[in-house]
Amino acid sequence: MFQHVDAYPGDPILTLNEDFQKDPRTNKINLSIGIYFDDLGRLPVMAAVREAESAMLSSIGPKPYQPMTGAINYCEAVQHLLFGADSEALRSGRIATLQTLGGSGALKVGADFLKRYFPDSQVWVSDPTWDNHRAIFEGAGFVVNTYPYYDAERGGLNFAAMLDAIKALPRHSVVLLHACCHNPTGVDLSAAQWAELIPVLREGGLLPYLDIAYQGFGDGIVEDTHAIRALADADVPFFVANSFSKSFSLYGERVGGLSVVCPDKDQAGRVFGQLMFAVRRNYSSPPTHGGQIVARVLRTPALYKLWSDELAGMCERIQAMRRRLHDGLVQRVPGRDFSYFLTQRGMFSYTGLSAEQADVLREQHGVYVLRSGRMCVAGLNNGNVDRVAEALAAVL
Repeated sequence: MFQHVDAYPGDPILTLNEDFQKDPRTNKINLSIGIYFDDLGRLPVMAAVREAESAMLSSIGPKPYQPMTGAINYCEAVQHLLFGADSEALRSGRIATLQTLGGSGALKVGADFLKRYFPDSQVWVSDPTWDNHRAIFEGAGFVVNTYPYYDAERGGLNFAAMLDAIKALPRHSVVLLHACCHNPTGVDLSAAQWAELIPVLREGGLLPYLDIAYQGFGDGIVEDTHAIRALADADVPFFVANSFSKSFSLYGERVGGLSVVCPDKDQAGRVFGQLMFAVRRNYSSPPTHGGQIVARVLRTPALYKLWSDELAGMCERIQAMRRRLHDGLVQRVPGRDFSYFLTQRGMFSYTGLSAEQADVLREQHGVYVLRSGRMCVAGLNNGNVDRVAEALAAVL
């Protein structure tokens, strides 16, 4: 019956993580999967999450289905976090927001909506981008193309080429953009570059689709929403998928959101209804537990402060590891410029390794990074960073 079914080659990130689990070496180091670990190599339970969840478990009640679009208190909390409570777009009712199964679910629901109402459009993603971006939009039936982004020679952004490519796109093209902490490179647009890009998006009649999976790991919780708020202020219709997996350490709870900023309240209502229908066709309604943890933290001032302080500490630890790795490489490979480790932001960095060098790093040194050269800096700690620097120096 199923002889014609192709074998699945596996996701490059998850497959590499499985290989790590099977590796018998006791000194192996996993810098492949995008998960934040603390300085002892543990997946943290954030204090604000623990308090919120403990309060919820002290009053256990019935568990009915949620609305297709999720809980109202959760969606309102997401809107305030992304756009600001004083946002004009929010006050005028032109933002449609729903709770989704993580950031991936948000991308999928939005992709299905776009394919239905813009069937002739194509999607453009940065070169490189997170592998699942391409898979999700191709799975929705889109042709997916790339625009220039990463400058390998400088370890930075090739903004001029990116801007030229986007200027040439057909009207209603869907442009996937990373709001902050670009995955996989860690290279972001500056505020000045966003100011130059946004008029191009507006005047070209393009459909920006922002992904923000690492809010708080760049310049700060509010600062990392700069692109989102600037687009809303510029009256550009756009989509934004957000995730709380990393910022709340709630990976397995699958807590995310999709927001669509529309030209007016009437259009927002119609978009909201069709997003609801897209959810119904996919998974009917989102789960309750994780979303209510997030809503309780975001809507309780004391818990919000506790969470934001802890998230800032996580960000500071990543920055400290970047400095330690940079200094260790400068010491071991004199004359080579490793400053890109300091300018790249968020949980990831492009190391400059080739696929062959990444293989040697894994096979000979037990240090796992993706074959693209992407490293999860959040997997570094005071106990392994020097050995990673030594291993990188040996293969460069």
